[in-house]
Amino acid sequence: MLLIDIYKKIRFDLATDRIGPDIPFTHWKLYFHKLMMKLCKKKFQSFANTAQIRPGAYFVGCSKIKIGERVIIRPGCRFFAESTTLETSITIEDNVMLGSGVSIYINNHRFDRTDIPLIDQGHYPAKEVILKNGCWIGANAIILPGVTVGENSVIGAGAVLTKSVPPNVVAAGNPAKIIKRIG
Repeated sequence: MLLIDIYKKIRFDLATDRIGPDIPFTHWKLYFHKLMMKLCKKKFQSFANTAQIRPGAYFVGCSKIKIGERVIIRPGCRFFAESTTLETSITIEDNVMLGSGVSIYINNHRFDRTDIPLIDQGHYPAKEVILKNGCWIGANAIILPGVTVGENSVIGAGAVLTKSVPPNVVAAGNPAKIIKRIG
């Protein structure tokens, strides 16, 4: 019985559209650069040659994620990109910096009906998240569905980004607000 369960887990880990600590039969590859690159090139919609994913990061819906040049995904980051309606759910352009623990979501649970329990209401439609060239997302920031972070913008650590921000601004807080312009 145990050997059958292990075999099933290995098959699931190799076939699933996920990468993360709960997928141990592929996650270990993130510790070795060549194996990390091979895994990411296979799993992601696009994955640049100079991008890196550090062990401890978690991705659901890898095939809907594009990651650009010189992007490093740090431990504790969580990207939830699984979608049946979007061709691309999360786009991270070139030169984007991400702190540890950044979370990105492309959809949210419905909560607009009072006649049925929240758990039975399903999800709102998925909306793409885009991180433009050169932006910086601080540690433990949360980016919600439909948000675009403009070029060279900075999102403060711990911010909850509910709306898109233009290029060259600093946004922080919960909900995040623009606190200054850059340049």
